[in-house]
Amino acid sequence: MNTTHRNDGQRALDRHIENGSLPGLVALRAQGNEIKVYMAGNQSLRDTPPMGRDTIFRIASMTKPVAAAAAMMLVDDGALSLDDAIDPWIPELADRRVLRALDGPLDDTVPAHRPLTLRDLLTMRMGLGYILARSDDYPIQHAIKDLNILQGMPRLQEWPDVDTWIAGIGTLPLMAQPGERWMYDLSLEVLGVLVSRVSGLSLGDLLQERLFAPLKMKDTGFFVPPEKQSRLATAYESGPAGEGLRVYDTPEDGGWSRMPPFHSAAAGLAATADDYRAFLQLLLDRGVAAGTRLLSEKSVDLMTRDHLTEAQRNANRIFLGAHSGWGFGLAVNREVGPTGERPGRYGWTGGIGTTAYADPNSRRIGILLTQRLLDSPRPPEVFDDFWAHFHDI
Repeated sequence: MNTTHRNDGQRALDRHIENGSLPGLVALRAQGNEIKVYMAGNQSLRDTPPMGRDTIFRIASMTKPVAAAAAMMLVDDGALSLDDAIDPWIPELADRRVLRALDGPLDDTVPAHRPLTLRDLLTMRMGLGYILARSDDYPIQHAIKDLNILQGMPRLQEWPDVDTWIAGIGTLPLMAQPGERWMYDLSLEVLGVLVSRVSGLSLGDLLQERLFAPLKMKDTGFFVPPEKQSRLATAYESGPAGEGLRVYDTPEDGGWSRMPPFHSAAAGLAATADDYRAFLQLLLDRGVAAGTRLLSEKSVDLMTRDHLTEAQRNANRIFLGAHSGWGFGLAVNREVGPTGERPGRYGWTGGIGTTAYADPNSRRIGILLTQRLLDSPRPPEVFDDFWAHFHDI
C-alpha cells in the first residue's frame, strides 16, 4: 500500500486494511466526467495482485436496482404494466391465500384481496420476505427453509432451477396482503422470474442486451468467465472470535466461477466500480446514455421516488435506517442523515461489502466496493468513513 501523500479520506479507508478488517477496497467518486478512484490493499489475503480499478466484486443486493431498471424498460415497451396482475406470466402465484396470523398454521388463511402486481414486486410489498422477529417456531419460516426459497447470501451454484423455485413459492400462503407490508428481498427474486418470462430471455441475457452492452458494462454478469477470474476479489466473512477472516468465496471454484442455474435479480451480479458508475449515471441522466434513450424519464422518476407509507418505513428501519424510504429496487433518502443521506439521493448496499448511491441534486456518485460480508444490518465502519470523507477520496 502506498502510504505517501494520502489525504484524510484515504487514510480513513486505509485503516480498515491496516487493522485486518478488510483485505482491500476500491472507492469511486464521480461528478460527470470527473471521476476519482482510490484503490487500496489486495484482492485476497494470499499473495495476490493489489486491488485495481478493474477488480471485479460480488455486488450482491446492488443487483436490485439493475433488475428494476430492466423491468421498467419492459413497462416502457408496453410489455408489462405496473398494476396489472402478474398471473398470466407466473400462474404459480395466482389465487394467493394469506395467513390469518404470522405465527399461525399454514392452512389458517384468507383469500388475498387482489392479485400480485409488478408494482408489488418492485416495492417489495408482495407479502413474502424476511421476518424481523425471533421466528424459528413460525410454521411459515420452517416451510420457507425447507423449500430453500429465501436464499440468503447467494452461493449461486446451490440454488434450484427457476421453475422449481417459483413452484415452491406457489405452495405457500403469503405473510401479508399484497401491498400491505414491506418485506425484504423475495419480491425482487420473483421480479427476475417475471421479466425473464415476459421477455423470453434469461435474466442475464436480458440485462446484457438492454443495459450492459449499451452502457459498456463489460465486466458485469452473473458469473465471471475464466479469462477474468484473476480480477475477481476473494470474498471473506468473519471467522470465530479472535480468528480473523475466513474465505467465503474464491475466484477459482466459488459461486461466481460458472453460470448459475438461477439468475438472482436480488443479489447475483458481479461488477466493477466503473461498470456500476455507468448504471447510476444512466439514472442521473434520466434514462439517456451516449445520446440514446434506454429508459423513459417517467420510469426513472418512478424508480427514484419513495413509495412507502410512514408505517412501512418505520417498521423497517433495520433495513432502511431512519432517513430513507424505498423506490423501485433501491432506497431513496428522505432527509439528511449521518452517513451521507441527502433528500433525493438513491442507491443501495450489498451484503458482501458494497455500497453505491447517486445524488441527483449534486449529480455526484459514490461507490465503495469491498469483499467482506456484512456482520449486521448496521453499516460497517468502513462505509461510515467512506461517506464521512467522501469529498476527500
